[in-house]
Amino acid sequence: MTMHSGPVELQRDASASSIIQPDQGFFNDLNGELTDKGFLVTSTEELFQWARTGSLWWMTFGLACCAVEMIHVNMPRYDLERFGAAPRASPRQSDVMIVAGTLCNKMAPALRRVYDQMSEPKYVISMGSCANGGGYYHYSYSVVRGCDRVVPVDIYVPGCPPTAEALLYGIMQLQRKIRRSGSIER
Repeated sequence: MTMHSGPVELQRDASASSIIQPDQGFFNDLNGELTDKGFLVTSTEELFQWARTGSLWWMTFGLACCAVEMIHVNMPRYDLERFGAAPRASPRQSDVMIVAGTLCNKMAPALRRVYDQMSEPKYVISMGSCANGGGYYHYSYSVVRGCDRVVPVDIYVPGCPPTAEALLYGIMQLQRKIRRSGSIER
């Protein structure tokens, strides 16, 4: 078994996208000519991707001890808001949900309901061993063995509990993933 030290990305099929990709060579040539004049040529989709990465509004679905590490990420030492990610209390205002802690069978419908209330595009970060695969309570009859059985997960942050640095790195990975692929096809 291979151990990962950082967040793991879930690869999605990008070939199903109906968006026509722009000719990057054309844009690069044009940008090279106009850079010294103070202009930038890009596509609307790339502009939206750039804007999405700098304005991730996240909400927590903190179920256990990993939620304490989410508090640390907001404190001045790590200051998550400098990366453009701000906490929100309502799922209707959020586009990122961080699931942290043990998800039991009784709580799974509530998780799905909160996920369904989020606006598009929506992303999910699974934080900690319990959210990733059941963790210490994996063999219990009442534990869901990973929140990816209830909602689609984009980034997995391993650890028990993962450090604040690991969560910060996971959010930066999500920003890179959005910048690279735009809206993730579900």
